[in-house]
Amino acid sequence: MLIAKSEDPTLTKAAFQFLFPFSLERDCHDRLRDSLIQQGYQPFELGNLELENRFYGPDNRISHRDMERYYLPFTNHVLFPGSNDPEAFRRLTRATDLAAVLHFFNRSIRFTIHSADVVLCPFHTGFLTLRAEIDAEQSVSFSEALEFGDRMRHLQDSNTLDRAAFVECGDQRFMEIEKFVFQAIVPHLLPFLDRSPMEGTYFEKLPFFMDQRMFVIGFCAFPEDTDITLLHRYRAGRLDGLDPEGNARISASHKPYMERYADNFEYNRWAPNTYYVTDETCFICLTREKLTTANRLANQMYGEYYYGLLLNLFHRIVLLKLSVAYSRVQLERKQEHTEDLIRDITCFSAKYYFVEIVAQTQGREIFHQLRNVYGNDKLFEDVKQTLNDLFKYQEKHASKQSGYLLTILTIYTVISGIYGMNQVIDDLEGDYSWSFLNDYSLFQWIAFVVTFTGLTVAFLLVIGVLWKWGRDFIRRQRN
Repeated sequence: MLIAKSEDPTLTKAAFQFLFPFSLERDCHDRLRDSLIQQGYQPFELGNLELENRFYGPDNRISHRDMERYYLPFTNHVLFPGSNDPEAFRRLTRATDLAAVLHFFNRSIRFTIHSADVVLCPFHTGFLTLRAEIDAEQSVSFSEALEFGDRMRHLQDSNTLDRAAFVECGDQRFMEIEKFVFQAIVPHLLPFLDRSPMEGTYFEKLPFFMDQRMFVIGFCAFPEDTDITLLHRYRAGRLDGLDPEGNARISASHKPYMERYADNFEYNRWAPNTYYVTDETCFICLTREKLTTANRLANQMYGEYYYGLLLNLFHRIVLLKLSVAYSRVQLERKQEHTEDLIRDITCFSAKYYFVEIVAQTQGREIFHQLRNVYGNDKLFEDVKQTLNDLFKYQEKHASKQSGYLLTILTIYTVISGIYGMNQVIDDLEGDYSWSFLNDYSLFQWIAFVVTFTGLTVAFLLVIGVLWKWGRDFIRRQRN
């Protein structure tokens, strides 16, 4: 489908945030945090107002007061902890101001990485966030900006478009975005990543949750006299930039299809001046407001909406991890794994998955749209059903174990009650030698065996209970 020149205007501002979710090795959160602080990362504190304009470029700042009012108090405790709380989101940020150039299709786009975030989250998860802005002095079209966002989110080359792009930073050239990210920006993060998801893979070099692409938060400001059409909104949600020939591309040609897409993924409360488009891997704002208003909208993408997307991604990833853990429990049938999974699901639903999170109406609507796009509510219903199934399995398992134990104890009680220890107790009093066994009859031998095996079973049961209690206590403390 050919796109007219009028449908590809020059932007006045284009800024992107790229989010890479990762899984961490167990018991490494504190070591990673200490390592990041040594590299110049600063713990994010909502009460430190000096951080409001440090990480977002020269024209942008976020209001810590607005963010606190935006979310409900019990959510703030998780998103903005006042201390180094391992059960909350621990964000560490470093201003990089790293200048680089992205080359593709005989085009060069200069951009700046303003800052990098590493957010340590519960359930051994975390997020890496890169804040990039295309240089304002460089005129870029809407298609070029979308292509920039699409190329930068592909960590590994997977198609012709990826292989044609590379990044220059200083005197270094990076043929893959992955190398640019983990060599030039966060070189010390890789040793802490959990690589168990890569077991059985052939070509993967990083432990991805979904695929080889990062999630994108985008902001595109159009000139005030530009009409933001259906074509713009659809292309923004899909990040349809340029084709291999350098022409503007679009991944659909049927207008009713694009209209249905807009109905499902578009938030148009402030149309025709501002639109928010949400997709599974992209959340982007398109606006034609004046410069001051546009900067305020960009600030929200760095502040309130950034945390909204972060929280929704956290919900989705943890719910997927819990679902995968359930499938493993079903296969292994290990009691301790079942108990761990029940504890994790209960902790997640009680501490982190709230029905209402945002205090303001427009923010609540956007947050719920993100939740619907990711299907978190359906995933949560599946996890709750998983919890019910686990309780039923645990109850059935405990009932079966109790039945076995009761049967054993009943047999020993009946036998010993009839002629058990009474047959041999006198022979075991005081000083004795084992010579008395030579005169035992068959029934006395049975009583003797019952006596000592009964004592052995009792001691083993006590030792087993103490061992299980100690193991559960250590595991709870570790978790």
